[in-house]
Amino acid sequence: MMANSEVNPMRRLAQTLLRRNSSANDAPRRARRRRWPVFLAILGGAVTLAACAAFETVDYYWQGAAGQLELLSRAQPIPDVIGKSDAALATRLKRIRDIREFASRDLALPDNGSYTRYTDLGRPFVSWNVFATPELSLNPRQWCFPIAGCVNYRGYFQEAQAKGESARLKAAGDDVYVGGVPAYSTLGWFDDPVLSSFVSWPETEIARLIFHELAHQLLYVKNDSTFNESFATAVEEAGLARWLASRHDTQLEKLAARADRMRTVFRDLVRTTRIKLGEIYTSNASDDAKRRAKSEILAAMKAAYEAAKADDPGMSGYDRWFAQQPNNAAIAAVGLYTDRVPAFRELLHEANEDMPTFYARVRELAARTKRDRDVALDALARRAAAGAMSASASHTTVAPALATRVDTAKSRL
Repeated sequence: MMANSEVNPMRRLAQTLLRRNSSANDAPRRARRRRWPVFLAILGGAVTLAACAAFETVDYYWQGAAGQLELLSRAQPIPDVIGKSDAALATRLKRIRDIREFASRDLALPDNGSYTRYTDLGRPFVSWNVFATPELSLNPRQWCFPIAGCVNYRGYFQEAQAKGESARLKAAGDDVYVGGVPAYSTLGWFDDPVLSSFVSWPETEIARLIFHELAHQLLYVKNDSTFNESFATAVEEAGLARWLASRHDTQLEKLAARADRMRTVFRDLVRTTRIKLGEIYTSNASDDAKRRAKSEILAAMKAAYEAAKADDPGMSGYDRWFAQQPNNAAIAAVGLYTDRVPAFRELLHEANEDMPTFYARVRELAARTKRDRDVALDALARRAAAGAMSASASHTTVAPALATRVDTAKSRL
């Protein structure tokens, strides 16, 4: 069982946080804080149960709880930060406040205290997620937690801890990817703050992020990371289009269009690679032959990326992703955020682009079993593909060049 010396620091930290966040005129926040005893009781129970099984798990829960509480304890109301910050940060926070209001008013996303406070992290990311897959598989490992259910990553508030977990998984033979996280959602348990890790991003990317994270607060299905992330990505895309239409700013529209083109090139590159790897992993080839083909396919992806970057230097924004030497885990992580996006786009289209109607239909899907959800999403994706067939025929990406290199590797099996 967990010793009192481990419980008391958490209690003291929670008490400190409640004092720092107190506001006599903030009724919604007081109501939200009433959830804290429940949350801490659940967390304490989970940690106690985990303590009977493995101290490593206790340590993991502790770092998560302490990191989250400390993050919120440092949050300050945006008006206070605007009043004492430099002009650049003040201007950016004012625009974020506009984006936040737009999210609830025009996108029917949760209207709460999230993104009304600001936290200066003093580090480039708020946390680091660790993804892992077997050496010859694209199926990501899962980790299960009391509140969030099973997800395909483990998150750490300290990069050193994430790297330690990465080393452990690599030693066990897994492919591993560690990704820095600029923001995440607490699913409505707390009011998520604006963070210094993304406050200086281009306005369009900040809008995407806020719409994405608020979508998680609106709807979250346990044990289905791909459903959750793809839904949130579809919301961010629809939200950005509406935000840009409301702004009437041609420069912003051009920046968003360019970022979208680069994002599409990257996703197509990863998708093509994943398809080819999947074909090889499910083939009857020997493990050694699969390893050789895997190496050649990943090298082909890197070469195709370098070619795309030569055509558009802006693609260098993905250098960080490629710097870890892409593997199954990195490719699977991208898929979690994009696999079901076409299906959700089609569902929004069939809802006549009305966000509340769209959300209602997504909730209907969420209430089904995973098997039934997947069947429905597959059908939506087929309808989306049929509707986009003529457009896709004229769409040019780096995928054809990559496919040629990958087919050459596959023929050597």
